[in-house]
Amino acid sequence: MTTIADNLQQVRDRMAQACAAAGRDPASVSLLAVSKTFGPEAVLAAAQAGQRAFGENYIQEAVEKMAALRQMGAPVLQWHCIGPVQSNKTRLVAEHFDWMHTVDRAKIAERLSAQRPAHLPPLQVCIQINVDGGLAKSGVPPEEALALARAVAALPQLCLRGVMSIPEPAPDHATQLALHQRVRAVFEQIRASGGSGLDHFDTLSLGMTADLDAAIQAGSTMVRVGTGIFGGRARPAVGRRFEAKRPLKPIHWALEAIESVAFSR
Repeated sequence: MTTIADNLQQVRDRMAQACAAAGRDPASVSLLAVSKTFGPEAVLAAAQAGQRAFGENYIQEAVEKMAALRQMGAPVLQWHCIGPVQSNKTRLVAEHFDWMHTVDRAKIAERLSAQRPAHLPPLQVCIQINVDGGLAKSGVPPEEALALARAVAALPQLCLRGVMSIPEPAPDHATQLALHQRVRAVFEQIRASGGSGLDHFDTLSLGMTADLDAAIQAGSTMVRVGTGIFGGRARPAVGRRFEAKRPLKPIHWALEAIESVAFSR
């Protein structure tokens, strides 16, 4: 039976092969394990296999999962919010996460900065780019990304790290590569602008299980892999996503399902 540790090694091997094909150092690309809808036991298994960075879409689920893992004696982990966030959830993100990948408007960034506790380091953030113009998707249009980047970079409790995008599924490697290269162009435009607050602007969050090879070829510095590590996702029953000390309330599932339509794959 294939284990999470086995899957992790296969993903790392695939990343190394993609880096070799692109003439890149494998150390230049980090792996974010997307653990949404999987319980703390699965996260702990990945952590025991050396994985430390985890991505979550559903905020309430993630916060409870973090608490369960602390009770289980898990090592210190790095938590990335990779799902869309409404205004009423920004405080939870600001208080519990290390990274936020989906900033797409100034209002959300301002709330995150204001609500970030003073004793914590600045929240690391990426601007989400809607590269293919999907009307149902979150993200700022490419032509508006630079203005948003400047606004985010000026906020005291945020550290602007880069851009992130989730293009629509493409049928072949060439199409995937072209979409990722468009996001890379936005990243390079912002980096070349030379404004203040860009000292740590180094992250291109691109690529998932299906397209990480093209993403790495395009220059991704962080790939987000869920299915390749944890397996396929079965939609959990309403109000209960995993065994935790306190079950989730049904309203959390309903609200977060609506928030994350574009992030369900």
